[in-house]
Amino acid sequence: MEDLSKRYEQMLNSTTNSYKTKYQCLKCKDTGWVDVIKDGHTYVEICPCVIVKENKAIMKQSGISLEFQTKNFENFNTKNNPQLVTAKNKAIVYSENFLKFEHTRYNSIMFCGQVGAGKTHLGVSICSRLISQNIRVVYMAYRNSITKFKQKIMDDVYYDKELNRYATARVLYIDDLFKGKITESDINIMYEIVNYRYINRLPIIVSTEMFLTELIECDEAIGSRIMELCKGNIISFREKELNYRVYS
Repeated sequence: MEDLSKRYEQMLNSTTNSYKTKYQCLKCKDTGWVDVIKDGHTYVEICPCVIVKENKAIMKQSGISLEFQTKNFENFNTKNNPQLVTAKNKAIVYSENFLKFEHTRYNSIMFCGQVGAGKTHLGVSICSRLISQNIRVVYMAYRNSITKFKQKIMDDVYYDKELNRYATARVLYIDDLFKGKITESDINIMYEIVNYRYINRLPIIVSTEMFLTELIECDEAIGSRIMELCKGNIISFREKELNYRVYS
């Protein structure tokens, strides 16, 4: 009898565990909805697991690499440098208040100047914070994207699809804008993207090693549009000691 009791108990535990593990979320049992009691009344709300899944999907679609996904505000080291402290604070305020000014003329932010100062880190941190709010972001690694555009210049389907992806994204992050040698073709491609976003008041996050005067000299039409969109949120890094890779 004792052996039979033990066997029955093991079988019961096995069945219970199997029942538990067949759901990815035990809270909603994969329905996406949970009952919440407030003030004596029962309401149905979206389960937190749905938001987590959506955020993961948005992050995957954003084009941000796994390496960059580890960058956030929490691990951005300001080294107690006033420029870095100010830059981090502006980035946090921008991401936290994004919905308030998303559709205004000045809805963008730019980090420019010194190599290695953490411009990409701050840009990706903003993207991550926006994605956590279920806001879709598209990441554009300027040099790689421009190269692919030019390689596929005769492929109208690819060209139009990629151009539309960058031009119409709810939020576009252009990383390392105008990095390397710049051709007329590069200018034309970027003008199409930036001008569309400028006309339609679509936010841009920009990082570039150029300073504002250099950006204007490179192409006034593109530079002036970006600068107008980023009015009030242009952060310039000017000290060589800010270079993470050399002085950390």
